[in-house]
Amino acid sequence: MEKVILVDENDNTTGYADKMEAHRKALLHRAISVFIFNSKGEWLLQRRATSKYHSNGLWTNTCCTHPHPGETNIVAAYRRLKEEMRMECNLTEIFSFVYSEKLDNELTEYEFDHVFAGITDQLPSINPDEVMDWKYISYDDLQEDIKKNPQNYTVWFRQIIDRVNSVLLSSL
Repeated sequence: MEKVILVDENDNTTGYADKMEAHRKALLHRAISVFIFNSKGEWLLQRRATSKYHSNGLWTNTCCTHPHPGETNIVAAYRRLKEEMRMECNLTEIFSFVYSEKLDNELTEYEFDHVFAGITDQLPSINPDEVMDWKYISYDDLQEDIKKNPQNYTVWFRQIIDRVNSVLLSSL
């Protein structure tokens, strides 16, 4: 059973729980989201594999995960980027936030999410157990598609893209 790290609203560890239990009972837990951009400023998206336990077949950020007990956030981010997209690049934590959203399958994401970003022109070599497709897309095209087809994107991704874009623009 995969364990997640339960946390309080200040990201202090309060215990551990089975991943599915945390999502069924809406327990606040630590998560990682990774956003990769190429040198043209395009966003690398993945389409989640249909075998995923929630939000399957939807477009989202480059990759996500939950740190394992004892694993640092940055190590978890590098691990998952390699596992899902078979990529490596420098990552920087750009912000963190708490969100709660109902998902399909009577699950809830209630996460203290640490958001990382990196820039590389390396192309992914996706893990088909995790990812069914990928694409690079400009922010403007992404915004337009989300307005037309919000059901094609994960709930957390739709919540966070404007903030990611604002942080990146302010850091240039």
